[in-house]
Amino acid sequence: MRKHFHRYLPTPEAILAKAWCAPFRPWLGHPSLWHLNQRSLPGAMAIGLFCGLIPGPFQMLAALLLCIPLRKNIPVALAATFYTNPFTIVPLYLIAYGYGRLFVGGGDLPQGFVPDAWNPSALWEWTLSLGKPLAVGVCALAVTLAVLGYVAAALAWRLHVVRAWRRRTTDRLAARSSAPREPQDRDRA
Repeated sequence: MRKHFHRYLPTPEAILAKAWCAPFRPWLGHPSLWHLNQRSLPGAMAIGLFCGLIPGPFQMLAALLLCIPLRKNIPVALAATFYTNPFTIVPLYLIAYGYGRLFVGGGDLPQGFVPDAWNPSALWEWTLSLGKPLAVGVCALAVTLAVLGYVAAALAWRLHVVRAWRRRTTDRLAARSSAPREPQDRDRA
């Protein structure tokens, strides 16, 4: 799993060598922010899924700011925020609105207004028209997605480790059975 991710991720040294990164090196230099392990992957996935529902262009910044004190993997958290985009934000907000109605009640969706996801002002007006059910629903959906993402990533990591253990055991047994055996000397007295 690590090899697959490392193939696509830049090295921490390459990122920290950038000139724009100089003021942030004291905070970004911790190794836990860049290593994939059993603790950093699920936490980073949860952070990314939670921050993905933050409105506007602040998703990645919020994910970064949460990863630093919590010592979770920055690249995974940033990548996990990409589940929200102009194609998915309207359906996600509709789901969040329905989810919010479970908690605070509320009427049906406003009729006759379909937002243009590529027009930020139209999307903002539509979002405001959904009111309190959407506000509560976005928070509840973000927490739900974070918990589900954490559990899924932890289970995926565990499955990966179990498969690796089994593969190593199988390889060892195959190596032992195919190794030439030494002839036993029966003529010793």
